[in-house]
Amino acid sequence: LLTSPSGGIGQATAKAFARVGCSIAVHYNAPSSVAKAETLINYLHALAPAGVQPRFAAFQADLSRYEDARRLHAEVVQTLGNPDILYANHGIAGPKIGPTGDIKDISVEVFEEVWRTNTGTSYALAQLCVPYMESQQWGRIIFASSVAAGNGGVIGPHYASSKSALHGLVHWLSLRYAKDGITTNAIAPALIEDTAMMANPSPDAKVHIPSPRGRIRKLIEISQSKIPVGRLGRPEEMADIVLLLASNGYMTNKVRHPPQGR
Repeated sequence: LLTSPSGGIGQATAKAFARVGCSIAVHYNAPSSVAKAETLINYLHALAPAGVQPRFAAFQADLSRYEDARRLHAEVVQTLGNPDILYANHGIAGPKIGPTGDIKDISVEVFEEVWRTNTGTSYALAQLCVPYMESQQWGRIIFASSVAAGNGGVIGPHYASSKSALHGLVHWLSLRYAKDGITTNAIAPALIEDTAMMANPSPDAKVHIPSPRGRIRKLIEISQSKIPVGRLGRPEEMADIVLLLASNGYMTNKVRHPPQGR
């Protein structure tokens, strides 16, 4: 079960799983995105290895709502069977106030919505998937976190804290269910090219973070020279890490941070 594979990392991950013959439940959030989900599924069929017939199906759910998370899981089970692997890749950023913003600009209601979407429904899906994984003594749970969980990031306290909460889930689930063959990990990338936040950056990449009140934009410079390999990461490289976490039965309780800088 792969949530929100419409972006760069999610789409690359869906393709990586298809190449090794996995059946995939492709989630999409808005009803208007059904065509995009179906296009991805058609592409996944072409990637499946010879002699393997994985199944692919699209499922709509608004993952800011717990009832939709429960419905999504039930529909996946009915159509494809119980998920062996959960990659909770969905999430929202919410308002961008940056590292020098005013905490008063993030209301409790906005804070709660971001937490519910990024953390709450990821927890709900894990809660629903664990019993079957436990019964078969095999399962993989992978959360999509962010470098913001460790350094506060460039969006705001609502986003950063929602992602760091996923790390607590990784630790607890690993300690509780590793003995049952269920590994739990997360990937916490920074800015990755060809994604919504950073698309095709130049060597002197710059990201403009809007002021919440329409004032002068805050300019944040991303120095690629500080990254050991001298460039930003690519979605397919992040997908390789997710595939590693899904295929390795020894690695658990880890938050994988692709190279951020030195």
